[in-house]
Amino acid sequence: MSGQDRQKRQAAEAAAALVEPGMLIGLGSGSTAALVVEALAARQAAGLRIAGGVPTSEGTATLARRLGLPLAELDERPLDLAIDGADEVEEGSFALLKGRGGALLREKMVATAARRLLIVIDEGKLVPRLGRGVLPVELVDFGQRATLARLAALGLTPTLRQGKDGRPFRSDGGHLIADCATGPIADAAALDRALHAIPGVVETGLFLGLAPQLLVGTADGRVLTLDS
Repeated sequence: MSGQDRQKRQAAEAAAALVEPGMLIGLGSGSTAALVVEALAARQAAGLRIAGGVPTSEGTATLARRLGLPLAELDERPLDLAIDGADEVEEGSFALLKGRGGALLREKMVATAARRLLIVIDEGKLVPRLGRGVLPVELVDFGQRATLARLAALGLTPTLRQGKDGRPFRSDGGHLIADCATGPIADAAALDRALHAIPGVVETGLFLGLAPQLLVGTADGRVLTLDS
């Protein structure tokens, strides 16, 4: 196991330890979120009973079913807690960049429906400014070339994501993903507003104003808890 994987697992287990009986939980997507699901399944085997987990992707739902976690729908009642990973977390502001796994729309819906949001990361995900890597933007098919041109007009460099089969990647909602090179993002809120003003944009990977609590796995084996 690599050092990064060890950090993620430690943080994921710390997050699962915060889940209380009867909670309705949002279950994120990606490799770190999968570790959270595994840790929750282990706690369930030891006697924990939750009301259910709302998965943010078909992949998470499949894993949860295989491990025997009960699933629930988003509209049943407000979520007590959502647990997810992040691709980048801006130090200081706790602004998030997410969606490189392609589940950004559902992840944002679940995150905003939760009373409390836990973001589980290894320390390498902390950045001084968002934009170290690409920013995913979810698009509809219709007029995709025009939408990509408007993204480029904002100074971005969009690339339509391709799947392993060589065809355009599609989210669980059937949408396309444009991965946009941004460079360091000076004003994430302004960029998010500009992106949402483009017809054809469904959602962006900028998760702002959510006041998450961070659980950060570190190289020395500790898990830091950072509050926004």
